[in-house]
This record gives sequence, structure tokens and C-alpha cells, in this order.
Amino acid sequence: MTAGESWGYPQASGAGGGSVVRRILLGSHLRRLRETGGITREAAGYSIRASESKISRMELGRVSFKVRDVEDLLTLYGVADETEREALLSLVKEANVAGWWHSYSDVLPGWFQTYVGLEGAASLIRLYEVQFVHGLFQTEAYVHAVVSRGNAEVQPAEIERRVALRLERQKVLVSENAPDFHVVLDEAALRRPYGGPEVMRGQLQHLIEVSERPNVTLQVMPFSAGGHAGESGSFAMLSFPESDLSDVVYLEQLTSALYLDKKEDVEQYERAMSELQHTSPNPAETRDLLRDLLRRI
Repeated sequence: MTAGESWGYPQASGAGGGSVVRRILLGSHLRRLRETGGITREAAGYSIRASESKISRMELGRVSFKVRDVEDLLTLYGVADETEREALLSLVKEANVAGWWHSYSDVLPGWFQTYVGLEGAASLIRLYEVQFVHGLFQTEAYVHAVVSRGNAEVQPAEIERRVALRLERQKVLVSENAPDFHVVLDEAALRRPYGGPEVMRGQLQHLIEVSERPNVTLQVMPFSAGGHAGESGSFAMLSFPESDLSDVVYLEQLTSALYLDKKEDVEQYERAMSELQHTSPNPAETRDLLRDLLRRI
């Protein structure tokens, strides 16, 4: 993702986590080659029988790549070295690989696919959640309650598909290269009952157990703290091991989402996250808070 750009309408194919990142990296590399050569987007588009806007989408990693198009662009940009060309063309093939959730496209909104891909490629994920426990930390029973509540008219089979998708996403927590998670849950997310007392007891116990994982730092922002830096609502911040990728802020809405990576935007959310972490009880105190909530149910 190029610095200074904001993703206002993320539309993505079913590319895998690494594929999403590779698509963004390839697009960024092509942009640098074009700018170094002093070539306009219009000229680049003409060379591959496409529009200027198509070149823009390619450079932002928002669309898949055709080998022929990249070959023609590399020729236009003066890349003659076969080793460099082959490396970039190999990246094209990797960027077009379908992700594991491709089979869930019937229940996965197109605007959310980019996030799932980036989530699987991140090295650090920072989260603040207000409404309910974040999806990666939900028990199966809690997932059922949340999905059913938000989709009262959906057929049971589709609900099961959505539950299965969320549980599949949770494998990122225990994957070989699992990212580090820094999570702040507002106490409201724990007080709002989903599925009844038994479900909530299971969910709170699960949070206690998950919070002890070495790659998870879990804190709860208590009501007693009063006002705090999370006043604008839930958000996620994703960081990547690739130096070419800037941090991304993800803001989910009812029917779409925003992906922000402008430096000034990211810095504001970093300050908010740091303040949330500083103000919230530490992980050990948070476990005590969770145990107290568990006893009260």
C-alpha cells in the first residue's frame, strides 16, 4: 500500500493473506518504476490497452494482475534485466493465488475480504472493540449468538456457514507465524449478554485462557475509567513485516469499511491505542476483572 493513500472502498478478489500483501507490494514496485521513468499513468494504461484508472488500481493492489500486462509494463519502464523481470513475474503468480476463504465467498462480503487477507499477513494486530468480544476471540457458542442476532431472517444453513468462517479465521491465533495481538475490550462488550448466562460464562473463561497466550496482550477498559481515547468507536491497526507496507487502520461500517494508511491518520490512531493501553488495567489486573465478572453471572 502506498504511503499517503486511503482505501475508501476496498474491493478485493479472494486472494490469500500473503497474496493480498504481494499484490500491494507488486503494485507499489510498479508505481516506483513508472515514476522513476517519468511515465504517466495514461501512457502506462495505453501500453496495456487499459485506462489510467486501471493503472491506479493496479498500483494500489486493488485488482489482480495479468502476466502479459506486467510484462508489457516492465518493457515500457525499461526493465530489461531477466533476473529482475522473472522475480516480478513470479510475484504476479503468487499474488493471484486464491485464499482459504474463497470457498466462503457466498457468505463473505467483498469489502471484508481484503481485511481477512491482511489479517493473515500481519505481524502485529492492535484492536479496540466496544460492541462485543472481537471475532478472533469468540467461542463457538458466542459466535452463534452474535451471528444469529444480526441475521434473524437468514436460513440456519447460512448461519452455520458464517460461524464456520469465523472459527476458521481464528486459526491465525495459533498459526506457525501467528501475529502479536494487543487487544483492548471496552467493559461494555463484556456486559452486553449474547446467548444467555451459560454462553457468557464460557466466553469470559475463554478470554482468561486466551489472555495467557504469549502472543496475546489483553486489557479491558473499565467503566470506572470514565471517558477515554476510544470515544470514536472500534478500530483495528495492522502492521506487517514487509518494510514496503505502511500500517493500516481498519474501520468497519454496516455495509462497507475504510482502510486508512495516511501517516497522519495512522499516527492519530496509534496515539489513541497507546492511551487506551496506558489507561486500562494491565493484563494481570484484567484477568482479575474477568474472573470477577465471571463470578457475577
